Amino acid sequence: MKKFDAVALGELLIDFTDNGRSIQGNTIFEANPGGAPCNVLAMLNKLGRKTAFIGKVGKDIFGVKLKTELEEIGIDTSNLVIDEEVRTTLAFVQTFDGGDRDFSFYRNPGADMMLTAEEIQDSLVTEAKIFHFGTLSMTHDGVREATKKAVTLAKYSGAVISFDPNLREPLWKSLDDARKQVDYGLSQCDVLKISDNELLWFTEEKEFDAGISVIRANYHIPLILLSMGRDGSRAYYKDLSVEVPSFLQENTIETTGAGDTFGGSCLNYVLEYGLNNLDEEKLKEMLTFANAAASIITTRKGALRVMPEADEVKAFIQNRK
Repeated sequence: MKKFDAVALGELLIDFTDNGRSIQGNTIFEANPGGAPCNVLAMLNKLGRKTAFIGKVGKDIFGVKLKTELEEIGIDTSNLVIDEEVRTTLAFVQTFDGGDRDFSFYRNPGADMMLTAEEIQDSLVTEAKIFHFGTLSMTHDGVREATKKAVTLAKYSGAVISFDPNLREPLWKSLDDARKQVDYGLSQCDVLKISDNELLWFTEEKEFDAGISVIRANYHIPLILLSMGRDGSRAYYKDLSVEVPSFLQENTIETTGAGDTFGGSCLNYVLEYGLNNLDEEKLKEMLTFANAAASIITTRKGALRVMPEADEVKAFIQNRK
């Protein structure tokens, strides 16, 4: 029996989220713990799963805060490395009407991109049922090597590999480089969570089904999860294609973390049923739960500390029937 339901590697940072204006008229930013891979773990943790995170933060007030936050919500931090020299990565999030957002990253360098292959605890990776990663840990050579080492270890140990491109264009030297690393992730994963805009960018197709067909023709991915924002989500599994509409909110604040909440919720179903035992009914149930959880998180600032519990999500779904 493996020790962890899910282990994730990647960025852990502070999201400074737009939170109104001061008396003087200045923008107020709230310091929310964030980072896509850890958000996924936070959702899994709320659903009763045992999780661990691999990454690096700086030995500064933000790094200390982040380590404490993870420990408080129950994510194992035994492979969270503290960098003595490089500061914790920061992201400032500007929110627009309707909840969409734009990011400004302070990461040149940031501690998360300084993780090395030698700092990976092999035994922790091999104790994962699911190993999850994205591309922000593949923007630079050293952390890219660390990520690929962890993926190799996880695959060798029989873990389900989960990948979310989570494209953040400003962090790449070029989109050609980003495309190469997304290609690597697609070639390794068993579960792909991809957004509609990422799908169309990577495949250069104009229609979602056409884009998915390109991915399925070139990569052998058992389960593909497509998030489409206000238009809901789809799951592509064997010969099945299941679509579930979103739960639209009148009081959406921002969408930061919604995709991670969705992804973590779906991985919970993979843990429950396995990759070989899904059917149309289970896929519909999975997407409905994941859409609802993502909808709830859009009404809250940040994501990592405010993930909904299972009973809250189920009650939300029931009330919308």
